[in-house]
Amino acid sequence: MMRKKKTQNALIPERKALGCLRKLRAMDRYPRNKFGRRAPPTLLPMQMQTYMVGGAVRDALLGQPVADRDWVVVGSTPEQMLAAGFTPVGKDFPVFLHPRTHEEYALARTERKSGRGYRGFQVWAHPSVTLTQDLQRRDLTINAIAAPPDWDGRSEAALIDPFGGVRDLRAGVLRHVSAAFVEDPVRVLRLARFAARFPAFRVADETMALCRDMVRAGELDHLVPERVWQELSGALMQPAPQRAFEVLRACGALAVLLPELDRLWGVPQREDYHPEIDCGVHTMLALGTAVRLEASLPVRWAVLVHDLGKGTTPPDLLPCHHGHEERSAALADAVAARLRVPSDCAELAAVVGAVHGRIHRSAELDATALLRLLEACDALRRPQRFAEVLLACECDMRGRQGHENDDYPPRARLLAALTCVQGVDTASVAAATRARCEAEKRTKDVGASVGEAIRQARIAALRAWLAEQG
Repeated sequence: MMRKKKTQNALIPERKALGCLRKLRAMDRYPRNKFGRRAPPTLLPMQMQTYMVGGAVRDALLGQPVADRDWVVVGSTPEQMLAAGFTPVGKDFPVFLHPRTHEEYALARTERKSGRGYRGFQVWAHPSVTLTQDLQRRDLTINAIAAPPDWDGRSEAALIDPFGGVRDLRAGVLRHVSAAFVEDPVRVLRLARFAARFPAFRVADETMALCRDMVRAGELDHLVPERVWQELSGALMQPAPQRAFEVLRACGALAVLLPELDRLWGVPQREDYHPEIDCGVHTMLALGTAVRLEASLPVRWAVLVHDLGKGTTPPDLLPCHHGHEERSAALADAVAARLRVPSDCAELAAVVGAVHGRIHRSAELDATALLRLLEACDALRRPQRFAEVLLACECDMRGRQGHENDDYPPRARLLAALTCVQGVDTASVAAATRARCEAEKRTKDVGASVGEAIRQARIAALRAWLAEQG
């Protein structure tokens, strides 16, 4: 029996499968690079050139994990990018998402200062802009290195490095690319953030001099609060956030952006409590403890601002700081409002500022005072935040010279006290109180009576718990 000849339509699936197989075999000709990907043929016309730039190149050279890859495209126009299937996403300058990898591709561009602040720029993206011109607008030399698409992640010979970024990576130096560094005040904050990320790197003297010039010229006065917070919060989550504040202090930027924090340096404390004496030094030690304990951003922010009130202590009271907690909470609120700090960070900082002294001395409190402390922290409604309050207080206590590895008993003790209070059967107490009010024909103050009965039951539970503790 003769086989029927396959129809044209029946051959379509086979042809599609064969086409896919040929594409896969073609891809096999491209070696895998350090990023675990094969370099496919570019989607762009031949006259365009693409380069990997910025943090991906820097981190690969440092042997660190590369999270995201950014690309610059030389010799292209927005229309050509759209025709090649890229999706536009940039608002202020032409940036596109790759149709397959969804990585960012930005057209090569130059920037020219046209006004004050970090928004005062005119951007020019044109096919005639060269790769060197694009790299020259970047902040630091270590971020101004480009690599071809097929770069293996190791070879330095293939890199385009017109400003000595590889040299500065080897030497551990944070250096500006060009004099245009002074045109963008955000770069002062970015420099501080990179110092926090790479604590072994030093800031080049000439770069620090430019930062001081920017501060004196008032450029930082034009930064919007959201951008300041973005950079500060980024610095706080780096391996050594203390370095960021060291850099900001050295160039005078901290006095402009966070004067409440800056004035802590030089303010003395009692040496028997704080061997490091200086309030600013103590704050940085506490922040270092927060890093070691892997604290969240809200905790790190609370630690940073927990002692702001000590900067306003009258000189005749020094080195004592009576009542600084209330002043610290008020100043933390004011800073949060000015910088538009997110509510989780702002609220935690206000609580820590107000109660950290009482938490340190909580072993001295009786049952009534202990309940007041838990209520001040809103611990019953927000137990998870209370745990963060206690962690911030531990960072404060251990952030003292020679006490970095001390135990912090109040943390476990207060968590146990909260568990004790949570164990009170408030529903039964409330029902019994309502029944008693009805029997006594008291209907106006039932709510207040229930609230007071629950409070007394909690105090009684704490009193019994304290007796067990001895």
